[in-house]
Amino acid sequence: MSRTWALRKHKAAGAAVTAADRRRLTPELGAQNPLVILKRRFHSGELGSVPVALGLIVVWIIFESLNENFLSPRNLSNLSVDIVGTGMISVGVVFVLLLGEIDLSVGSVSGLAAAAFAVLNVSHGVPEGLALLIAVLGGTAIGAVQGFFLAKVGVPAFVVTLAGLLGWNGLMLYILGANGTINLDDKGLLAMLTGYYFHNVAAAYGLAALGTAGYFLASYHDARRRRTAGVPARSLNEILLRTGVLAAIAMASAFVLNQFLGLPLALLIFLVVLVGLDCVLRRTRYGRMIFALGGSVEASRRTGLNVDLVRISVFMMSGTMAAVGGLFLASRVTSASQTSGAGLLLMDVIAAAVIGGTSLFGGRGRTWSALLGVLVIQSIASGVALMGIQTAVQFMITGGVLLIAVVIDSLSRRAQRAHGRV
Repeated sequence: MSRTWALRKHKAAGAAVTAADRRRLTPELGAQNPLVILKRRFHSGELGSVPVALGLIVVWIIFESLNENFLSPRNLSNLSVDIVGTGMISVGVVFVLLLGEIDLSVGSVSGLAAAAFAVLNVSHGVPEGLALLIAVLGGTAIGAVQGFFLAKVGVPAFVVTLAGLLGWNGLMLYILGANGTINLDDKGLLAMLTGYYFHNVAAAYGLAALGTAGYFLASYHDARRRRTAGVPARSLNEILLRTGVLAAIAMASAFVLNQFLGLPLALLIFLVVLVGLDCVLRRTRYGRMIFALGGSVEASRRTGLNVDLVRISVFMMSGTMAAVGGLFLASRVTSASQTSGAGLLLMDVIAAAVIGGTSLFGGRGRTWSALLGVLVIQSIASGVALMGIQTAVQFMITGGVLLIAVVIDSLSRRAQRAHGRV
């Protein structure tokens, strides 16, 4: 029985509703202690992004204590650009994980997109804009093919995408040819994606202010809508607290970025994509279908949901974001080579989504999971590089963080199951 319904029943019985009754029965309508809220969510398995945020703070404190250059404006600005390519791919992986599936081909798709752009633009003289579009649509087509085999043929996603990992990587090597590496124009459109900065300080501060105001308005509107529907909603105090924390982080980030070169175009594009896709997931019918399908395939099918179409579309999203991420990674190094999309990229993008809070079991996660997770992973990589430590240490640290994230996810689901929410 919901607390809101209990309060209405309390009123209907003719009893006077005291302040204590109101706090007990509908805490969402009154002021709450943030510690009480956190404690309640801890016991119910709804900590959200709190663990990864605390983990990121710990990582930053440790590396800053070991090297004072870690939190320098230069390093943090470089970090804000380094996360974009991997983060874009991880956003697509979030969509797939929400279904409880996996996509092992994203690394190869990203490399193939970079190679396709390089061959079209450099080797065949295709304009950069058209080459970019073809490369991205190629990723979309690949996702559609893999989604078709999963949804229509019934081949498990692990097998389909594992075959894709090998096949698309082979195609990338084939189109690159014997040379193996194609250098891109370091002053071209693609290079500008990660090389352009808004030097005016108003750009970073304006983005911080706009983002904070947008968050407050969206949260306040959502809370009013939920109260009108008679379901639990965040109190005004909690919304103000969250907005204040976001404002502090956003303004501090803007200040740091302005101490170096200003607001990176790559970061701006990444944040716009995150906000847009977050709205798709949380505020559209399509997003609700994805969450429903991740919760229960059979229940979704019985309600008339087109399960096959949703599955195919999600893998199309994953392929598209993999191609976009691959182009950003190529922009960062201004080249496409046989190592594009290889190495630890696949593990990093999946780990970023999971570390950021997306459940491996499906049905829970947000696009912002990719941002938080990739920040943790790239922070570890940046700190290890500054310290001159062996890469092996980075692997061990990242593996430990990933294990902790999965353990938290498992314990969270167990707590939710105990409260009847799974």
